[in-house]
Amino acid sequence: MKATQKDSGRMAFWEQMRVPPPGTPTAVPGIGGSQARALPKLMVWLILFVSVTYVVYTLKLVSSSHACVDNEPFSTSRRLTSSSSAVAATNSSLSSSRSARNGTALAESEHSTELRHIVFGIAASAKLWEQRKNYIKLWFKPEEMRGIVWLDRAVATRSGEGLPPVRISGNTSHFKYTNRQGHRSALRISRIVSETLRLGLKDVRWFVMGDDDTVFVAENLLRVLRKYDHRQYYYIGSLSESHLQNIYFSYGMAYGGGGFAISYPLAVALERLQDRCIQRYPGLYGSDDRIQACMAELGVPLTKELGFHQYDVYGNLFGLLAAHPVAPLVSLHHLDVVEPIFPNVTRVQALQRLAVPMKLDSAGLMQQSICYDTARTWTVSVSWGFAVQIFRGIFSPREIEMPSRTFLNWYRKADYTAYAFNTRPVSRNACQKPFVFYLSNARLDSPTNRTVSEYLRHRVANPNCKWKMANPGALDYVVVRKKPDPNLWDRSPRRNCCRVVSSKRKGSMVVDVGVCREGEISEI
Repeated sequence: MKATQKDSGRMAFWEQMRVPPPGTPTAVPGIGGSQARALPKLMVWLILFVSVTYVVYTLKLVSSSHACVDNEPFSTSRRLTSSSSAVAATNSSLSSSRSARNGTALAESEHSTELRHIVFGIAASAKLWEQRKNYIKLWFKPEEMRGIVWLDRAVATRSGEGLPPVRISGNTSHFKYTNRQGHRSALRISRIVSETLRLGLKDVRWFVMGDDDTVFVAENLLRVLRKYDHRQYYYIGSLSESHLQNIYFSYGMAYGGGGFAISYPLAVALERLQDRCIQRYPGLYGSDDRIQACMAELGVPLTKELGFHQYDVYGNLFGLLAAHPVAPLVSLHHLDVVEPIFPNVTRVQALQRLAVPMKLDSAGLMQQSICYDTARTWTVSVSWGFAVQIFRGIFSPREIEMPSRTFLNWYRKADYTAYAFNTRPVSRNACQKPFVFYLSNARLDSPTNRTVSEYLRHRVANPNCKWKMANPGALDYVVVRKKPDPNLWDRSPRRNCCRVVSSKRKGSMVVDVGVCREGEISEI
């Protein structure tokens, strides 16, 4: 029923649409027919006109696609037809804008950082000053660097020694210190960064802390700091080699002997709260943990850089230096505790020898390369600027890149499990003991722009080996050729490759070291 009513209503509506309303003129015979015939022709011409206009305008848009969209009529159609170009142009513009901003920020915060922007704070004691000042002379350049030596009391000084200015630390007798195993000097040393800041030196970006027996490789320190924005809060350093040390103190603490860097804004924040902060921690042992406690209150974590070396070990550093991590060598510490890094010379003389390759190619100093002499079945490990090792037989890179345990733990009763990194034992097999060649000299060959470093065999009694293979003991020296690579650390971390090349001289080996070629690996 409802459906019938709806259908009737629709029919009535259409009937009304057909019948003209009252007052509407009716067609006159003879006239209405001609008008009806003309109307379709008019519509055809109108459609043709609109179509031609559309085609012409479209062709014009295509031919002038470089014109500005916002300045043309019917810009909506233009944007629809060239949306891909518009999106690409917008993205390109945004990328260029971001790149410009990022480039400006990098230029201001990283690229322009130089040694003059760094101020060293060196902790020293009057008792050991005459002995340890010789370490500072090795690396500090008064004409290029700024620094202050902070002492517990006055010492005799002489002009022209190439040392930083000397100052006496402030009085810390009003601070509490309750650690029975430590010494109150930790209080004054912990305040060195703040006291250096209060001197009001201009154009400072980084404060670098170190001890009087710390040796810095300044160019590598600069390479590390350029990675970071000095306008932000940064606390940069590294851990102890002793797992037990890191457990007792903190795995989040930079060890001051190995050196650490604090950005200028963070130093300002530290100075504001430090005296109150260290009062809250009277039971801490040293200066390092007091600094870290204040950093924890500021909420700033340690940014770890493997090139800062505390060297909490005893004995011979050879195993550590010959397998240096793939990172720039920034510092060496505890040089009075360990043996000289080169045999048969004093500690200072050994470091003076190391300074020669340091000047030639500081970025590549101590960097390890591993290759093989397949003709004689030898494994060759080059620690550039320090030593070359040759092993009988083939050892995997995974094994050779581990430091051999030529050193002892800081806790003498601890075994090899108490290190904070992987190590390997010194081989007891007479045939697998390495033949070691220490750096004797290095120079730059100007015509080829390559460094040529010579390594003499360390003549010690080697046990007899019954293996029927070539004996590395027949070699007297190794020559290593390497092109200086100041941009080594601007690329992703990777060991350099080495290649054993033929040598015409009897008793010698020649090794080329450099950036790995396409597809080149240390393959067994």
